[in-house]
Amino acid sequence: MVNPKFSRWMYRDGRPNWLARAWNAIYAMVFGLGIGPSSWSTLSVRGRKSGKMIHFPVVVGEVEGRRYLVSMLGERAAWVKNVRAAGGAAVLRHGRAVDVTLVETAPAERLAPLRDYVRRAPGGRPHLGLKVDASDAEIIAIMTDIPVFEIRPRAQG
Repeated sequence: MVNPKFSRWMYRDGRPNWLARAWNAIYAMVFGLGIGPSSWSTLSVRGRKSGKMIHFPVVVGEVEGRRYLVSMLGERAAWVKNVRAAGGAAVLRHGRAVDVTLVETAPAERLAPLRDYVRRAPGGRPHLGLKVDASDAEIIAIMTDIPVFEIRPRAQG
């Protein structure tokens, strides 16, 4: 497991440093190939400034049959800004590409997805300031600051 201080250093100003960018590019490629657990995926979304497709490694959570993405960096994450600018249009890849729409959840609906994320994503815990056994009160305290998106199939046509 990555040391929490090292993990926070890689994203010290809320943005990935050179090492985190390299690491993310490698993981995005690996996850996209379908290597690892099915919850490890690559999110591809059109850049709001460049217009190019940008790829991010993500952990897909699941609660009661619904799938979610959580932003470990909160509002500062580039992928969050890009998803919003793209109207939620994105592609998830774990072996095969699936067109999806990411729909932001209301803060009141984030407790269960955040709890699941903390369980699945040890690398995200230091950024959220939570431990795997975080109480509901600890999660509720950060819910308004952490974007959570429900993953829905994109309507074709």
